[in-house]
This record gives sequence, structure tokens and C-alpha cells, in this order.
Amino acid sequence: MNKSKKILMSVLLTASLAMPTVGANAATTTSNGDEKFRVYVEASDSSTKSSLKSKYKARWELTENGFSTEMNEKQFAALQKNKNITVTKVQQVSLDTDIRANQFEATAGEYPSHQTPWGIKAIYNNSSQTTTSGGQGINIAVLDTGVNVNHYDLENTVEQCKDFTQATSLVNGVCNDAHGHGTHVAGSALADGGSDGAGIYGVAPDSDLWAYKVLADNGSGYSDDIAAAIRHAADQATSSGTKTVINMSLGSASNDSLIASAVTYAYNKGVLVVAAAGNEGPYQGSIGYPGALVNAVAVAALENVQQNGTYRVADFSSRGYASTDGDYYINQGDVEISAPGASIYSTWNNGGYNTISGTSMATPHVAGLASKLWSQNPSWSNATLRANLQNRAKNYDIKGGYGATTGDDYASGFGFARVQ
Repeated sequence: MNKSKKILMSVLLTASLAMPTVGANAATTTSNGDEKFRVYVEASDSSTKSSLKSKYKARWELTENGFSTEMNEKQFAALQKNKNITVTKVQQVSLDTDIRANQFEATAGEYPSHQTPWGIKAIYNNSSQTTTSGGQGINIAVLDTGVNVNHYDLENTVEQCKDFTQATSLVNGVCNDAHGHGTHVAGSALADGGSDGAGIYGVAPDSDLWAYKVLADNGSGYSDDIAAAIRHAADQATSSGTKTVINMSLGSASNDSLIASAVTYAYNKGVLVVAAAGNEGPYQGSIGYPGALVNAVAVAALENVQQNGTYRVADFSSRGYASTDGDYYINQGDVEISAPGASIYSTWNNGGYNTISGTSMATPHVAGLASKLWSQNPSWSNATLRANLQNRAKNYDIKGGYGATTGDDYASGFGFARVQ
């Protein structure tokens, strides 16, 4: 997208919200008190699927003979007895316990207190960095609580704005963020300093923003909505012939089949998927999903603290398994790369700025770096790009923080990937 091109869009807590966790299956109560909940129905054949669709309104069709819909407990129990049908309740996710209190530092209309936060300077490896650049022609799809696309530092980056949470499934031109989390994430990835260059900067400000709202304003959402957005981003990348990085600063404690298959689908279509490791550290085996998937880059959070000569992995950052230390190989449940994630200053949904912490905040630093590198090397595949990120991480080994040690470790992964 040409930055000078007019954007034809009229759409418009407490801190660290990096890792949603699996909660109860939310139910909606109808006027007669009959509770309905989200399910995924998998039929044995196309004719059975067609028959089911005549009874239940399909929300997302994520498999050949399957679709998500809503039904009550009686209907659910009846379908479970049908040997030609597999029906499961769709996981709902909700934002994890907050780590730090909000620190609002600017309201709408005010300039940021600093244009290049510590994380930007760290990933550029330049304490004097004043602006950033890169990412031209690359899309960063932010799957989150939405984005304030009218924010001064984001409005010129917006190419897509879509809502996957509404009753009508996909709504184009709408991605309102009443929560703040998604706007903060987008800013770290690609904020461009605004039209006068006096605003805040993300890692790759020339990237194109695909703002996909997959979580409701309360920070909760359904796995089928998230899976649909992942697949949609991959299909959009294919149809437009462009490179795309998906940023998911969200997750759950357990592996969801709909999201897992969608991540594989996107990765096989050439998309790079970057996801938060989670905020359940410093315990081993605490990486959340989809970050724990082999086809997703799991990102750990660094603090602006030096220990053993390097940045320190935050205690809250989820860890992998010590048994795989030193192998420089990505297994399920491994941390892959570390990035700044503690006390991160970025754009907020009120038009101002906010400082929050979490692996949610680390993830867009990596997504932005991936976009910047891919723009410089457009012939690369997503696998080549991923290997380059890993090699860059090896060049800055992290030795600070619980579980961090020389080489590949379960706290920091391969290390801190940087611009230079």
C-alpha cells in the first residue's frame, strides 16, 4: 500500500494481557431461558453436512464437512448419539491475569513522551535510534481485540480492518478496539510516527496493517473465530500475491484442533505465524497455544535489565522444557525467540499511549522484525525467513533470567533476534 494513498475507512485494564487462557464455554441465553453455546460439527459426508446446515446456521466452515454453529444442550446431546456426526464444544479464551497496572502516559491528541521506546532501540541495537524504517510491501495481520485504526501513529498503515466476532461472522471495515490490547500490539509492530513524524515508531513502519478483531471488547473470544481469521489472512496473502506475517498475542493452555489446523494451513501457504509464549513463567512446560505449535514462532519476553551481560528474561514469561536445551531445534512447547516485552510503551485505543508488559508485547517486535527482513529479501520463503530470525537470535545469546543459560535454552530459546 502506498502510504500517500487515502485510507477509505471511517471506523473508527490493567496491563499486560499477553496470554488468554481457556475458560468455560460461554453460553447465550435466549428469551425462553434456553442456553445456547458454540459448537463445531463434523459430518461423515457432504450430504449429512447439508442436512445439518438446514437445521443449524453455519458460522464458519473450517473443514470439508464441518462447520461451527450454536445449539442448546438438548440438541448437543442428540447429535452426540449420531454415529455419523462428531460434535464438540468450541473453546472460549479469555485474557490472563494482569501482570502490571496501567500507566497512561498520554491522552488523545498529545504527542508521546518518547518516540522510540526501549524495546525499539534494543531490537535495532542502537541506543540513539530516533526513527525506524522497513516492511514495505509486507502485511502484518494483528489478530487481537481490534485496532484503533484512526490512531495518529497507525492510520496511514491500515490496509484491512475486519471483525470476526460479530453475529454475522465477518464484517469488513470494522475492527474497533474498546479494550486497548490490539492497538498496543499494532503500535510496537508498525507505528509510523504519524503524518508529521512526531509520533511513536514501531519496528517496521512501512508495513501494511491487517487489523483483525478476533477477541471481544472484554478480551475473550472463540477458537473458531480465531481459526477463521488465520485462514482468511492466508487466503488474502495468496490472492494478493503478498507476503504476510500473522501476529497472535493470544492463546490458551490447551491445544485447540481448529486453531492448530489453521496455523498449519497458513504456514503451508507461505505465511509466517508469530505467537506469544504466555505469561505463566517461570515454570517449565508453560508455553501456551498456538505459540507451542511447531509451525508458530513462540516469543518470550525480555526486561530492560542487564544480567550476566545480556538482557534478562522476565519471570512472568512462560518457559519450555530444560530437557530440550542446547538442541537448536523447535519441538512442540519450545520457546523460539526472545524480544522486549516488559514495560513496553506503545499506542493505546484512546488515541494516546500506554505502558504494559507481557509476552503479548514481545510478539509484535518479532513480527515487525520479520516484516522488515522479508521486505529486504522478498524472494525468501517463510521457512527461510524463520531460519534467518533464528540465526540472528543465536548472535545475541540471552543469559539473564531464570532458566537462561549459554546457547539454546528453555527460557529464551535461540536468543534475541535483532536488526543488526
